[in-house]
Amino acid sequence: MLLSGSRLLAALGCFALAGWAVYAIVSGSPDLVRMAWWFAGAVLLHDLVLFPLYAAGDRLLLLTLPRTRVPLVNHVRIPVLGSGLALLMFLPGIIGQGALSTLNATGLDQEPYRMRWVWLTVVLFAVSAMVWTVRTLLARRAVSRA
Repeated sequence: MLLSGSRLLAALGCFALAGWAVYAIVSGSPDLVRMAWWFAGAVLLHDLVLFPLYAAGDRLLLLTLPRTRVPLVNHVRIPVLGSGLALLMFLPGIIGQGALSTLNATGLDQEPYRMRWVWLTVVLFAVSAMVWTVRTLLARRAVSRA
């Protein structure tokens, strides 16, 4: 969908404001160039590698899940999204990267990160399964009354 003139102007204004804010924060520093490279790399990595991968995964999910009265797909998507975002945020702690720095800075080790992420994933899928079960039972009850 093409942007209309006012939306395009608003989007360009937002990009200009964001660019000015980044420049104001790190102006004159070599970090600005490094940040630009990281941003460009992240955009390319996401758009050319990650988006096609998770779009294909979602398509595969849609094709392989059984058809049920209450659609199952969002009850799988949401826990996968939550687990994936938690993995992305806490990956250095989960894989133990920077363990010595964390120990020196906080006095704590990174051992609990991995199991906490696993338990978070288990809880997300369990809650999603319970919500799907309740919705399915309510849908059956509504059909039996009708």
